[in-house]
Amino acid sequence: MSPNLHPMINVAVKAARAAGSIINRAALDIESVRISQKKANDFVTEVDHAAEQAIIETLLTAYPGHGIWAEESGREHGAKDSEFVWIIDPLDGTTNFIHGLPVYCVSIALSVKGKIEQAVVYDPTRNDLFTATKGRGAYLNDRRIRVSKRTELKQSLISTGFPFRPGDNFNQYLAMMGDVMQRTAGLRRPGAAALDLAYVAAGFTDGFFEFGLQPWDVAAGSLLITEAGGLVGNFTGEADFLEQQECLAGTPRVYGQLVSLLGKYSKFASAGEKASLRQAAQAPAPAEESSGSSDAPF
Repeated sequence: MSPNLHPMINVAVKAARAAGSIINRAALDIESVRISQKKANDFVTEVDHAAEQAIIETLLTAYPGHGIWAEESGREHGAKDSEFVWIIDPLDGTTNFIHGLPVYCVSIALSVKGKIEQAVVYDPTRNDLFTATKGRGAYLNDRRIRVSKRTELKQSLISTGFPFRPGDNFNQYLAMMGDVMQRTAGLRRPGAAALDLAYVAAGFTDGFFEFGLQPWDVAAGSLLITEAGGLVGNFTGEADFLEQQECLAGTPRVYGQLVSLLGKYSKFASAGEKASLRQAAQAPAPAEESSGSSDAPF
Protein backbone atom coordinates (compact mmCIF):
# COMPACT_ATOMS: atom_id res chain seq x y z
CA MET A 1 0.00 0.00 0.00
CA SER A 2 1.01 3.61 -0.44
CA PRO A 3 3.14 5.21 2.29
CA ASN A 4 1.67 7.43 5.07
CA LEU A 5 -1.69 5.78 4.74
CA HIS A 6 -4.42 7.76 6.41
CA PRO A 7 -6.43 5.56 8.83
CA MET A 8 -9.67 6.51 7.06
CA ILE A 9 -8.28 5.23 3.76
CA ASN A 10 -7.46 1.90 5.46
CA VAL A 11 -11.10 1.54 6.47
CA ALA A 12 -12.34 2.55 3.00
CA VAL A 13 -9.98 0.01 1.40
CA LYS A 14 -11.29 -2.70 3.74
CA ALA A 15 -14.86 -1.75 2.74
CA ALA A 16 -14.00 -1.74 -0.99
CA ARG A 17 -12.34 -5.16 -0.78
CA ALA A 18 -15.34 -6.59 1.10
CA ALA A 19 -17.60 -5.34 -1.69
CA GLY A 20 -15.14 -6.66 -4.27
CA SER A 21 -15.32 -10.21 -2.86
CA ILE A 22 -19.13 -10.14 -3.05
CA ILE A 23 -18.92 -8.93 -6.67
CA ASN A 24 -16.27 -11.50 -7.67
CA ARG A 25 -18.24 -14.36 -6.11
CA ALA A 26 -21.40 -13.31 -7.96
CA ALA A 27 -19.47 -12.93 -11.23
CA LEU A 28 -18.73 -16.68 -11.18
CA ASP A 29 -22.44 -17.34 -11.73
CA ILE A 30 -23.96 -14.23 -13.29
CA GLU A 31 -26.89 -16.22 -14.69
CA SER A 32 -28.27 -16.62 -11.18
CA VAL A 33 -27.98 -12.94 -10.21
CA ARG A 34 -31.36 -11.26 -9.75
CA ILE A 35 -31.65 -8.06 -11.79
CA SER A 36 -34.26 -5.32 -11.66
CA GLN A 37 -34.65 -2.16 -13.70
CA LYS A 38 -34.73 1.23 -11.96
CA LYS A 39 -35.46 3.12 -15.18
CA ALA A 40 -35.02 2.32 -18.86
CA ASN A 41 -31.47 0.98 -19.34
CA ASP A 42 -30.68 1.62 -15.66
CA PHE A 43 -30.20 -1.70 -13.92
CA VAL A 44 -29.61 -2.70 -10.32
CA THR A 45 -28.80 -6.18 -9.06
CA GLU A 46 -28.90 -7.89 -5.70
CA VAL A 47 -25.09 -7.66 -5.93
CA ASP A 48 -25.22 -3.83 -5.94
CA HIS A 49 -27.35 -3.98 -2.77
CA ALA A 50 -25.19 -6.60 -1.00
CA ALA A 51 -21.96 -4.77 -1.88
CA GLU A 52 -23.40 -1.45 -0.71
CA GLN A 53 -24.50 -3.02 2.58
CA ALA A 54 -21.01 -4.47 3.18
CA ILE A 55 -19.41 -1.06 2.53
CA ILE A 56 -21.82 0.80 4.81
CA GLU A 57 -21.41 -1.73 7.64
CA THR A 58 -17.61 -1.53 7.44
CA LEU A 59 -17.58 2.29 7.40
CA LEU A 60 -20.16 2.77 10.17
CA THR A 61 -18.52 0.16 12.41
CA ALA A 62 -15.35 2.29 12.29
CA TYR A 63 -17.06 5.70 12.16
CA PRO A 64 -20.58 5.49 13.60
CA GLY A 65 -20.89 9.29 13.65
CA HIS A 66 -20.30 9.71 9.91
CA GLY A 67 -22.93 10.29 7.24
CA ILE A 68 -23.56 8.03 4.23
CA TRP A 69 -24.68 8.99 0.72
CA ALA A 70 -24.96 5.85 -1.40
CA GLU A 71 -26.30 5.16 -4.87
CA GLU A 72 -28.91 2.58 -3.91
CA SER A 73 -29.93 3.55 -0.36
CA GLY A 74 -29.41 7.31 -0.59
CA ARG A 75 -28.94 8.92 2.82
CA GLU A 76 -30.98 6.48 4.90
CA HIS A 77 -27.92 5.18 6.81
CA GLY A 78 -25.44 6.97 9.05
CA ALA A 79 -25.62 10.31 10.84
CA LYS A 80 -27.76 12.93 9.15
CA ASP A 81 -25.84 16.04 10.25
CA SER A 82 -22.19 14.99 10.12
CA GLU A 83 -19.54 17.06 8.32
CA PHE A 84 -18.06 13.68 7.30
CA VAL A 85 -20.06 12.01 4.50
CA TRP A 86 -19.03 8.84 2.67
CA ILE A 87 -20.15 8.92 -0.98
CA ILE A 88 -20.52 5.37 -2.30
CA ASP A 89 -21.10 3.60 -5.60
CA PRO A 90 -21.01 -0.10 -4.72
CA LEU A 91 -20.83 -1.30 -8.34
CA ASP A 92 -20.14 1.23 -11.08
CA GLY A 93 -20.61 -0.49 -14.42
CA THR A 94 -23.59 -2.68 -13.50
CA THR A 95 -24.56 -3.15 -17.17
CA ASN A 96 -21.07 -4.48 -17.95
CA PHE A 97 -21.26 -6.75 -14.88
CA ILE A 98 -24.64 -8.20 -15.91
CA HIS A 99 -23.17 -9.14 -19.31
CA GLY A 100 -19.96 -10.58 -17.87
CA LEU A 101 -17.82 -7.79 -19.36
CA PRO A 102 -15.10 -7.35 -16.71
CA VAL A 103 -15.04 -3.55 -16.59
CA TYR A 104 -16.62 -2.34 -13.36
CA CYS A 105 -15.51 -1.10 -9.96
CA VAL A 106 -16.32 -0.02 -6.42
CA SER A 107 -16.07 3.71 -5.70
CA ILE A 108 -15.84 5.19 -2.17
CA ALA A 109 -15.05 8.82 -1.29
CA LEU A 110 -15.10 10.80 1.94
CA SER A 111 -16.40 14.35 1.78
CA VAL A 112 -15.47 16.64 4.68
CA LYS A 113 -17.43 19.91 4.81
CA GLY A 114 -18.28 19.42 1.15
CA LYS A 115 -14.71 18.76 -0.06
CA ILE A 116 -13.47 15.30 -1.12
CA GLU A 117 -10.56 14.28 1.14
CA GLN A 118 -10.26 10.49 0.72
CA ALA A 119 -10.83 8.30 -2.32
CA VAL A 120 -10.78 4.60 -3.18
CA VAL A 121 -11.64 3.07 -6.55
CA TYR A 122 -11.28 -0.72 -6.58
CA ASP A 123 -11.44 -2.92 -9.68
CA PRO A 124 -12.18 -6.42 -8.32
CA THR A 125 -11.56 -8.25 -11.61
CA ARG A 126 -7.96 -6.99 -11.90
CA ASN A 127 -7.41 -6.48 -8.16
CA ASP A 128 -6.42 -2.88 -8.96
CA LEU A 129 -6.69 -0.53 -6.01
CA PHE A 130 -6.58 3.22 -6.64
CA THR A 131 -6.31 5.42 -3.54
CA ALA A 132 -5.83 9.12 -2.77
CA THR A 133 -5.73 11.31 0.30
CA LYS A 134 -5.97 15.07 -0.22
CA GLY A 135 -2.47 16.54 -0.32
CA ARG A 136 -0.70 13.18 -0.32
CA GLY A 137 -0.85 12.05 -3.95
CA ALA A 138 -2.65 9.25 -5.77
CA TYR A 139 -1.62 5.59 -5.91
CA LEU A 140 -2.36 2.47 -7.90
CA ASN A 141 -1.64 -0.47 -5.59
CA ASP A 142 1.63 0.72 -4.01
CA ARG A 143 2.86 2.84 -6.92
CA ARG A 144 2.48 6.62 -7.10
CA ILE A 145 0.54 7.63 -10.21
CA ARG A 146 0.58 10.79 -12.33
CA VAL A 147 -1.51 11.90 -15.27
CA SER A 148 0.19 11.43 -18.63
CA LYS A 149 2.61 14.02 -20.02
CA ARG A 150 0.62 14.47 -23.22
CA THR A 151 -0.12 18.08 -24.06
CA GLU A 152 -1.85 17.84 -27.42
CA LEU A 153 -5.36 16.64 -28.10
CA LYS A 154 -4.35 15.09 -31.43
CA GLN A 155 -2.05 12.61 -29.61
CA SER A 156 -4.50 11.90 -26.79
CA LEU A 157 -6.70 8.92 -25.99
CA ILE A 158 -9.99 10.18 -24.54
CA SER A 159 -12.66 8.14 -22.76
CA THR A 160 -16.35 8.96 -22.51
CA GLY A 161 -19.73 7.55 -21.58
CA PHE A 162 -22.57 7.31 -24.08
CA PRO A 163 -26.00 8.69 -23.20
CA PHE A 164 -28.38 5.80 -22.53
CA ARG A 165 -31.39 7.30 -20.78
CA PRO A 166 -34.61 8.35 -22.54
CA GLY A 167 -34.57 12.14 -22.60
CA ASP A 168 -30.78 12.36 -23.02
CA ASN A 169 -29.77 14.70 -25.82
CA PHE A 170 -28.43 12.14 -28.29
CA ASN A 171 -27.98 14.57 -31.18
CA GLN A 172 -25.93 16.94 -29.07
CA TYR A 173 -23.83 14.02 -27.86
CA LEU A 174 -23.20 12.81 -31.43
CA ALA A 175 -22.01 16.32 -32.33
CA MET A 176 -19.65 16.31 -29.33
CA MET A 177 -18.36 12.90 -30.24
CA GLY A 178 -17.76 14.05 -33.81
CA ASP A 179 -15.80 17.07 -32.53
CA VAL A 180 -13.61 14.90 -30.30
CA MET A 181 -13.10 11.97 -32.68
CA GLN A 182 -11.68 14.19 -35.43
CA ARG A 183 -9.14 15.81 -33.14
CA THR A 184 -7.78 12.95 -31.03
CA ALA A 185 -5.84 9.71 -31.34
CA GLY A 186 -8.92 7.77 -30.23
CA LEU A 187 -12.17 7.77 -28.28
CA ARG A 188 -13.10 4.92 -25.90
CA ARG A 189 -16.27 3.99 -24.00
CA PRO A 190 -15.36 1.44 -21.29
CA GLY A 191 -18.62 1.72 -19.30
CA ALA A 192 -17.66 2.61 -15.72
CA ALA A 193 -17.08 6.32 -15.11
CA ALA A 194 -15.24 5.90 -11.78
CA LEU A 195 -12.74 3.60 -13.50
CA ASP A 196 -12.47 6.00 -16.46
CA LEU A 197 -11.41 8.76 -14.05
CA ALA A 198 -8.95 6.45 -12.29
CA TYR A 199 -7.43 5.62 -15.69
CA VAL A 200 -6.91 9.31 -16.47
CA ALA A 201 -5.20 9.68 -13.07
CA ALA A 202 -2.93 6.72 -13.87
CA GLY A 203 -2.06 8.10 -17.32
CA PHE A 204 -3.71 5.20 -19.21
CA THR A 205 -5.92 7.75 -20.98
CA ASP A 206 -5.40 11.50 -21.32
CA GLY A 207 -8.91 12.85 -20.81
CA PHE A 208 -12.55 11.99 -20.12
CA PHE A 209 -15.95 13.63 -20.57
CA GLU A 210 -19.52 12.59 -19.80
CA PHE A 211 -22.97 14.09 -19.18
CA GLY A 212 -25.48 12.88 -16.61
CA LEU A 213 -23.11 11.53 -13.94
CA GLN A 214 -24.09 11.51 -10.28
CA PRO A 215 -21.83 12.51 -7.35
CA TRP A 216 -21.20 8.85 -6.42
CA ASP A 217 -19.88 8.21 -9.96
CA VAL A 218 -17.28 10.98 -9.83
CA ALA A 219 -16.46 11.81 -6.19
CA ALA A 220 -13.57 9.38 -5.67
CA GLY A 221 -12.27 9.65 -9.24
CA SER A 222 -12.11 13.44 -9.07
CA LEU A 223 -9.69 13.35 -6.12
CA LEU A 224 -7.55 10.70 -7.84
CA ILE A 225 -7.24 13.06 -10.83
CA THR A 226 -6.29 16.20 -8.90
CA GLU A 227 -3.85 14.30 -6.67
CA ALA A 228 -2.25 12.85 -9.82
CA GLY A 229 -1.71 16.35 -11.23
CA GLY A 230 -4.74 16.52 -13.53
CA LEU A 231 -7.74 18.82 -13.71
CA VAL A 232 -11.42 18.01 -13.34
CA GLY A 233 -14.52 20.18 -13.65
CA ASN A 234 -17.62 20.81 -15.74
CA PHE A 235 -17.56 21.41 -19.51
CA THR A 236 -16.83 25.12 -19.08
CA GLY A 237 -13.89 24.35 -16.79
CA GLU A 238 -15.51 25.26 -13.45
CA ALA A 239 -14.11 23.12 -10.64
CA ASP A 240 -17.36 22.98 -8.61
CA PHE A 241 -18.93 20.24 -10.74
CA LEU A 242 -19.83 17.41 -8.35
CA GLU A 243 -23.62 17.83 -8.50
CA GLN A 244 -23.85 19.41 -11.98
CA GLN A 245 -24.05 16.19 -14.04
CA GLU A 246 -21.22 17.37 -16.29
CA CYS A 247 -17.74 15.95 -15.89
CA LEU A 248 -14.60 16.76 -17.83
CA ALA A 249 -11.11 15.62 -16.79
CA GLY A 250 -7.64 15.41 -18.23
CA THR A 251 -3.99 16.34 -18.14
CA PRO A 252 -3.76 20.13 -17.61
CA ARG A 253 -3.17 21.01 -21.27
CA VAL A 254 -5.57 18.42 -22.70
CA TYR A 255 -8.25 19.58 -20.21
CA GLY A 256 -7.90 23.15 -21.51
CA GLN A 257 -8.28 21.97 -25.11
CA LEU A 258 -11.33 19.86 -24.21
CA VAL A 259 -12.95 22.89 -22.51
CA SER A 260 -12.37 24.92 -25.72
CA LEU A 261 -13.94 22.12 -27.73
CA LEU A 262 -16.83 21.05 -25.47
CA GLY A 263 -17.62 24.19 -23.46
CA LYS A 264 -20.22 25.28 -26.02
CA TYR A 265 -22.26 22.17 -25.14
CA SER A 266 -22.38 23.00 -21.42
CA LYS A 267 -25.69 23.93 -19.86
CA PHE A 268 -23.66 26.49 -17.86
CA ALA A 269 -22.22 28.35 -20.85
CA SER A 270 -23.81 31.72 -21.63
CA ALA A 271 -24.96 32.47 -25.17
CA GLY A 272 -21.90 34.70 -25.67
CA GLU A 273 -19.53 32.01 -24.37
CA LYS A 274 -21.19 29.43 -26.64
CA ALA A 275 -20.71 31.67 -29.67
CA SER A 276 -17.04 32.42 -28.93
CA LEU A 277 -16.31 28.77 -28.12
CA ARG A 278 -18.03 27.78 -31.37
CA GLN A 279 -15.76 30.18 -33.26
CA ALA A 280 -12.67 28.92 -31.45
CA ALA A 281 -13.62 25.34 -32.25
CA GLN A 282 -13.87 26.18 -35.95
CA ALA A 283 -10.42 27.80 -36.01
CA PRO A 284 -7.45 25.56 -36.90
CA ALA A 285 -6.35 23.58 -33.84
CA PRO A 286 -3.40 25.34 -32.14
CA ALA A 287 -1.85 21.91 -31.63
CA GLU A 288 -1.03 21.83 -35.33
CA GLU A 289 1.43 24.68 -35.10
CA SER A 290 2.62 24.35 -31.51
CA SER A 291 5.20 22.35 -29.61
CA GLY A 292 8.67 21.43 -30.71
CA SER A 293 10.11 17.98 -30.18
CA SER A 294 10.80 18.79 -26.51
CA ASP A 295 7.02 18.71 -25.92
CA ALA A 296 6.47 15.36 -27.57
CA PRO A 297 4.99 12.78 -25.20
CA PHE A 298 6.47 9.72 -26.87
